Parts: sequence; C-alpha cells; structure tokens
Amino acid sequence: MIFKALKSLLLLLPFLWLGCSQENKSVKSAMPVEVGVYTLSSQNVTLTRELPGRTKATLSSEIRPQIGGIIQARLFEEGSFVKKETVLYQIDPASYQSAFDEAKATLQNAEATLEATRLKSERYADLVKIDGVSKQDMEDAKAAYLQALATVEGKKAALQSARINLEYTKIKAPISGRIGTSSDTVGALVTAGQTTSLATIRVLDPIYVDLTQSSTQLLKLRALLARKGVTHGSTKLSLKLEDGSVYQHSGNLQFQEIAVDESTGSVTLRATFPNPDGILLPGMYVRAVIDEAIDADAVLVPQQGVQRDPKGNATALIVTAENKIEKRVLITDRVIGDTWLVNSGLNATDRVVVEGTNKVRVGDTVRVVDVTATLGKAQ
Repeated sequence: MIFKALKSLLLLLPFLWLGCSQENKSVKSAMPVEVGVYTLSSQNVTLTRELPGRTKATLSSEIRPQIGGIIQARLFEEGSFVKKETVLYQIDPASYQSAFDEAKATLQNAEATLEATRLKSERYADLVKIDGVSKQDMEDAKAAYLQALATVEGKKAALQSARINLEYTKIKAPISGRIGTSSDTVGALVTAGQTTSLATIRVLDPIYVDLTQSSTQLLKLRALLARKGVTHGSTKLSLKLEDGSVYQHSGNLQFQEIAVDESTGSVTLRATFPNPDGILLPGMYVRAVIDEAIDADAVLVPQQGVQRDPKGNATALIVTAENKIEKRVLITDRVIGDTWLVNSGLNATDRVVVEGTNKVRVGDTVRVVDVTATLGKAQ
C-alpha cells in the first residue's frame, strides 16, 4: 500500500516541478530588465585634428660663385652659425686684381684726354668770337671734348665692372643662419652660374611646419563651422615629434593655401614654431594638433553606448520618459577620448543605454540605473 503511494508521488513530481518552473518564468518575464544609462548634456568642446607635416627653413640660400676661379680658402666651419656679409670663400683674385688695375689706369688716361679737350674747346670758344679760329675748328674741338667725356664714362663703367668682379672673389653670406656642408674644397675650380651650390645657409629659428589637410576634411570643417554654436578655433598649435614626444614650444598658424594639390587632393597649411634649441631640423616628419573649432553645444556619447547596424550605421538605444527602449540612428563626427561626438540623432537630456544593451529590445520596459557620474569620472 505504502509502495503504491510513493510510486504515485514520484510520477507527479515532474509535473509539479514543471508547473513551478513555468510560474517562475512568468514572474521573471514580468519584471523589467535593469539597464545602465548615461544622461547626455551639452558641453563646450574644443574640436582638434591631427595633421601630418614636415619642417622647412624659414629662409634658405644656396651659395654659388658669380665668377670663375680657383678656391683659395674656405673661411667657415661647417654646421656653424654665420652672419650676413661674412666671407665664406676666397677665390684667387690675381687675374681680377690685374683687370681692375688695368681698368683704373685706362680711366686715368681717358680723364687726362678729357681735360685736354675741355681746355681746347673752351679756348676755341673764346677765339671764335674775335675770329681767331674758324667756326668749324671751334665745333670740331667741342665734338672732341664730348667724345672724350663719353669715353671717360665708358671707362668708369669698365672700372666699376672690374671692381665688382674683384669683390666677387670674396663669396659672402647673403643671409644670417646655419651653414651646412661644403661641396668644394680649397683648390677646386668653380664657375659662374654652376648648378651645384658650394653650401647652403638656412634660418632655423623660427622654423616653418608645412601641414597637409585633405580637401574632404576641409569641406567637413566648413560644414561644421556653419552649425549653430560652432566657432573658429585658436591659431595656436602643438607639435608631436617622430619619436612620439611633444615639442615644448607651441606654434602659430600663418596661412592656408588657396588651391588644392591635384596630385594629392590636399591643401597646405603653414605654421611657424620657435626653435631656439635647434631641435627641429628641415625635412623632419611631424604631426601638429590644431584647434579646428569650438562647439559650445557639443553632445558626447560614451563609445559603449553606440553600436553599428548591418549597414554600418551608428545607432544607440535610449530610454524614453515611460522607461521604454527606443532606437535612434546617429550621425557621428569623430572620437574624442572614449566618447563619440554626435552631430544628429541625440539631444541633451536623452538617456542612452550603455550597460545591458544585449538584454533588451525596442519597446521593452526597463528599470533604469544612472551611471552618468561613474562614466564622467572615468573620462
């Protein structure tokens, strides 16, 4: 009898457990799912962009001879700082000194002839008044004087040319700056107008940084600046060097090129940086951080609150005033720290689901836990 009762009880246990399980499931399904939300607010955000670039000397002068000859001496140390008008090379001046002396003597001879013809012209001018000489002789004397005067002027020009060539034997620095290596040594033959420079002088303090910005980025910036509450950023820039370190001096944006390079599709921006320690050298690859704009009403969303749908569109789940899940399609601009800058799709005061997104669907009623303060500290 007892055995039959136990057997009946055992047969009923699965049905009793199934009923309890279904009851628990219905209770659980009736309870709202708990999600963590981040409450959005408008913020004043400086929008920066990192642009690649290369350093360039503010002034650069290639030293070339203006006359031909043998280099007699090199009067500077390679890599040193030279001042304007400092003599850098001395070309053998012997032949040019001789040409100068000859031109000088020729001028003196022409000046002596000029004096004689002047006196004769003046004397004949007096004699013609008393019929002491013919009018023709007087005019010939005057013409001889004028010819001698023109000859003197020509000899003066020849002397000046000889003086310039003699001066060119001293090759001087056209600008002040740091001079590089010398391509020629003492005893080398140089010629006027040669294609190879003897050395190059560069001004490195301050120094230019030529940056490149794509035309696409430029168009986006113009669209951004057209938005309400967005203003131009500062002209100040910071610089990152090739080793990842940050350059200690800030620079200033000077100008933006007015044309797009057809081969690269980019626009050049030029900035000036102080370089008192000579850390920046021409040709270095750098990255400049520029303040593009200031958005007084920026909406920043934590990255964990933004997903992508199968089409690649950015989406976010928000909790409505009735604590129901709603899906929004977003247009994002850029990443700022661990947040997305959102251009459209979300507004200040919206509550974005950042925790538990995989547990809810659109239309579900949820229980909200505010994690704004926690995420704000993490940022």
